[in-house]
Amino acid sequence: MSRAAQLFTRVRGLTCWIEDPAASYTLVRAAFLRALALVYLAAFGSLWTQIIGLVGENGILPAARYLEATRAQLGDGAWSAVPTLFWWGTSDAALSGACAVGAALAIAAVAGLAPGWVFAGLWGLWLSLFNVGQDFLAFQWDLLLLETGFLAIFLAPWRLAPGREERPSLAVIWLLRWLLVRLMLRSGLVKLASGDALWRGLTALSVHYETQPLPTWAGWWAHQLPPGVQMASCAAMFAIELLLPLLMLGPRRARQVACAGTALLMATILVTGNYCYFNWLTLALCLVLLDDRALTRELPAIWLPAPSEEAARPREARWKRTANGAVAALILTLTLGQLGPLVLGGFRPPELLAELGRALRPFCIFNHYGLFAVMTPERPEIEIEGSLDGVSWRAYEFRYKPGDPARPPTFVAPHQPRLDWQMWFAALGDCRENPWFVRFLVRLLEGKAEVRTLLANDPFPEAPPRYLRTSVARYRFTDLATRRRTGAWWKREPKGPYCPVVSLRPAGSSASDM
Repeated sequence: MSRAAQLFTRVRGLTCWIEDPAASYTLVRAAFLRALALVYLAAFGSLWTQIIGLVGENGILPAARYLEATRAQLGDGAWSAVPTLFWWGTSDAALSGACAVGAALAIAAVAGLAPGWVFAGLWGLWLSLFNVGQDFLAFQWDLLLLETGFLAIFLAPWRLAPGREERPSLAVIWLLRWLLVRLMLRSGLVKLASGDALWRGLTALSVHYETQPLPTWAGWWAHQLPPGVQMASCAAMFAIELLLPLLMLGPRRARQVACAGTALLMATILVTGNYCYFNWLTLALCLVLLDDRALTRELPAIWLPAPSEEAARPREARWKRTANGAVAALILTLTLGQLGPLVLGGFRPPELLAELGRALRPFCIFNHYGLFAVMTPERPEIEIEGSLDGVSWRAYEFRYKPGDPARPPTFVAPHQPRLDWQMWFAALGDCRENPWFVRFLVRLLEGKAEVRTLLANDPFPEAPPRYLRTSVARYRFTDLATRRRTGAWWKREPKGPYCPVVSLRPAGSSASDM
């Protein structure tokens, strides 16, 4: 036997050890695509209720103004730098319509109708909204949804009606596994690379539950756990994020262990914090670590496809095999170059690869991940009050972020109240570092109904206030004894002003006015 033949035999043997050649993924594909469609439905439905107040014509950061500034700065290059359908119009009807169409397409995907075409539409619509969402769609799960949704286009069958489907593309299955590996591995590596003392000392969870953006009441209980339990939980998290990704690229049993461990971590995060659809999307990605036999292990055998039926499924069309191969080569090349600097320190990808990455980055088909690289040790909260005369002040209440200490943290995921989330980030800096926040205050002073509906209450229903003042308070969870005695979930400690008192600038006003 020649050396080439021997090498081929060894590679084929290694492949068979990792991936059972008899394994089928038809049910896995169906489950994954429907789970992803439900995530899309949650994402579009959640944004639909907020989009006008966030980036509408009278919103905090109008999409039209953003695109005009982009075109003025980049000229003809604006279209490729910010790929979005909203170059043809950014009216409130267009923004709401995009969310409505996205929700309708997601429902069609759940029903299994024309999935290839539907997932292409879902990806294009979410990319369009993402690229005009500015600060309000700048979250890692928005990027993760775009990358996952892009790969789903190539995994989904391209047909107009249900029928005999071709076998799923193993190349795309592995790309989705690789995406999950990068998501989990980078999440662990960035915590270590940051040098944060709380992560390295395994004490981060002693503050995380109360300082995360939107805790739940279960997070309050988790905060009460003894320090030893918190440290053990942190160590378990590192084991899941740093070790289990290696099993995701292993044989069948190893992938099942990785699936179970990752699902356990996601379930824990779901219970203790509100991270919109992020955990649900990660759970959907866990499905591709399984095969049909593992997915239906607890179900009646009749649910399993017969071997003859599975073997009779047609192979992918040649054009689709070619497209899948090209996508696999592209994604692997770009993501390996992206992961290299984090793993190898001073590694720099070739300039040609870097240029390709820069050209494709606006389409968000490969992204950086890694939440909470540095733990936030305290929880500052911004409070906003308005006044008609500068003497008597009334407070604005947000829907979900902490305010009244007696109000318990609540469950809100998979919905994401994006203004409440941005308020958490704004509190970590000051108003000079958050121009969007100044625009938010302007809209309140103007009395824009689209923005006021994002809040839990409007203390000025008849006429907008003349003045606004903002302050910062430190919030901490109470202990069990305090809550039993007072009923309060939070302890509130005023820290000082966030911005000067502001008002809309009339003629001849002082410089402290807007």
